[in-house]
Amino acid sequence: MLIAPPYLKKGDKVAITAPASRLEKKSIEIGVEILTNWGLQVVVGKTVGAKYFDFSDTVENRTVEMQKFLDDDSVKLILSARGGYGCSKIIDNLDFGKFKSNPKWICGFSDLTSILLQINKLGFQALHGVMAKTMVLHHESNESLRKLLFGEKLEYTFDASEKNRIGVGKGEAIGGNLSLLAHSIGSRSDVSYDGKILFLEDISEYYYNLDRMMVQLKRAGKLANLAGIVCGDFSDCRENDEPFGKKIEEIILEHTEGTFYPIAFDFGFGHENKNLAIRMGEELRLEVKKEGVLLNSI
Repeated sequence: MLIAPPYLKKGDKVAITAPASRLEKKSIEIGVEILTNWGLQVVVGKTVGAKYFDFSDTVENRTVEMQKFLDDDSVKLILSARGGYGCSKIIDNLDFGKFKSNPKWICGFSDLTSILLQINKLGFQALHGVMAKTMVLHHESNESLRKLLFGEKLEYTFDASEKNRIGVGKGEAIGGNLSLLAHSIGSRSDVSYDGKILFLEDISEYYYNLDRMMVQLKRAGKLANLAGIVCGDFSDCRENDEPFGKKIEEIILEHTEGTFYPIAFDFGFGHENKNLAIRMGEELRLEVKKEGVLLNSI
């Protein structure tokens, strides 16, 4: 199991930054209020509310701000304001030297998958969960993040899907956004998936492109030796004018044919309102039965 940064306690400092796309500063007001009600001190970076074309700021300014919060020993959580696009453009400019000696939680999803993978590559856990802007959407998702940040065990149950593959698997959690996972292959952030439980979600992709990304994972050997797969939401995914002929469940099952680990669909994480938190790098147990699915910390 990867190393967990120190869990939060009341009075700890949270830094909110926008490492990718731009957003209005007022869109995080509810998130700041929620974090404050948890007893945390909130610092909002200059990238939040800034604008550089569709990005929150220039590559240089986004890098400088993320580096500042990585190096600040008083910051115990770096929470992304939103995703979008841009994290991959700064990841290789960051120096994680001080982080490795004084790790902290980094939380986000979607485009933040690239940063979460880099933290996992360094040997530390990171949080896939709601961001400051999305905290307005779903109380249970916020609570799941609070519990994991403050050190509680993870335990989720969800309904069975007829497409599920029955079985039990144990392994470190890894994954997030399928597009970012496919794009990470061969990069400095690329990691082994062997023996791990792979979490997948995506948004606004054509089915043929989802298929192509799964082909990429398969060709790179990422799907052969997993302990399990948990699929979240594939929101607003769509057909070409000529139908592709398979939905996401059939695509996943096709590219994992010949393997025997459990596969669970319809887990509440991704780009819908419900986005339950996962500590990526934590050792989890996945039990998929006809009656339902149990996912919990070991």
